[in-house]
Amino acid sequence: MRSEAVSLGDLIANATPGFACGDNLEEGIFQIRMNNLSRDGRLLLDARRRVPSNHKSISKRLLEPGDILFNTTNSPNLVGKTALFTGCDEPAVYSNHFLRLRTDETRLDPGFLTRWLHLEFQRGVFEARCKQWVNQATFGKDRLFSLRILLPPIEEQRRIAGILDAADALRAKRRQALAKLDTLTQAIFIDMFGDPVANDHGWQKVCFEDLCPSHLGKMLDQKQQTGLHSRPYLRNTNVRWLEFDLTKVGQMDFDEIAREKYRLVVGDVLICEGGEPGRAAVWRGDLAECYFQKALHRGRPDPKMATPEFVVHLLRRLASGGGLVDHISTATIAHLTGKRLKTIRVIAPPIELQRVFTERSTAVEQRRHDVVTSESHLDTLFASLQQRAFRGEL
Repeated sequence: MRSEAVSLGDLIANATPGFACGDNLEEGIFQIRMNNLSRDGRLLLDARRRVPSNHKSISKRLLEPGDILFNTTNSPNLVGKTALFTGCDEPAVYSNHFLRLRTDETRLDPGFLTRWLHLEFQRGVFEARCKQWVNQATFGKDRLFSLRILLPPIEEQRRIAGILDAADALRAKRRQALAKLDTLTQAIFIDMFGDPVANDHGWQKVCFEDLCPSHLGKMLDQKQQTGLHSRPYLRNTNVRWLEFDLTKVGQMDFDEIAREKYRLVVGDVLICEGGEPGRAAVWRGDLAECYFQKALHRGRPDPKMATPEFVVHLLRRLASGGGLVDHISTATIAHLTGKRLKTIRVIAPPIELQRVFTERSTAVEQRRHDVVTSESHLDTLFASLQQRAFRGEL
């Protein structure tokens, strides 16, 4: 592919910054702001902040399909986020955190440029070269225009952008599938057990401790760490809703007595004490040997009273429905103490019904696992395609 390196400033026909407006009206014109642009370059248009339609800056800042929004001001690791505006169901403008780029479309395809800018963002180019101050950074027009881009013929640019768009569309479908699967499990729970806060099915209620006995993990004391009994352990940040993030697992000393007390077994429920109190997941033995820190409660459901899957989804519904509010201490930071967790009154449907729920939710979870694996493969493929595209290898 024949390409030449060209300064970006020679290819931009118009670059216009947005405008600041503190108003947030029930009626007015939609203004795209920083929170409407995701890290992976998607415009999220559900949350809409509105500014006066008669604002003096409106006419010059109306967005048109093909416009590129470049985030010039943000935290250092987010500055340079970029999205292609493809249209909206109503007129839209943009805030002063963005620079709107319109290319000379005889030389530079907007889709091609958007993909290139996003790759530069992923590579950390903007973070490395931005001007920084306390928790903020800017990447101004002059710096942007000084960047050089390898410029293949316009037809080739459109072909490359089309390939990347198609690959990205597959990733979007996987994300949508995951969202639907998450909603499905919640719908199954509500259908079978109703609202656990209102208890509209009239189930017997018991203390959480009767359903799922629990205790906190081992406190990390740096002075006591010798490395002689070092073992992997989970922290609050490792526990997500329904799953674990094991990309960073800490190490701590657990002697023989501590290993007996704090070792995780398959079916344990790990519950966050702080951060997002009540957030929980079922341990499936992803690590052969693992323990847990004091920031987590470990629950072991009484097999005659509850299944682990029921307990986790019960906690999720309680958390989202306000059922934990009265039990969370907010004197310093929000946390759910062991004493308060044990005394929460919760529904206790028949164990046979819970087992049916476990079967159904496990089937959904297996499907979810398959979709996550597929999504991971697509992400890897997409990253490879991007690299090859801008090396001239597609």
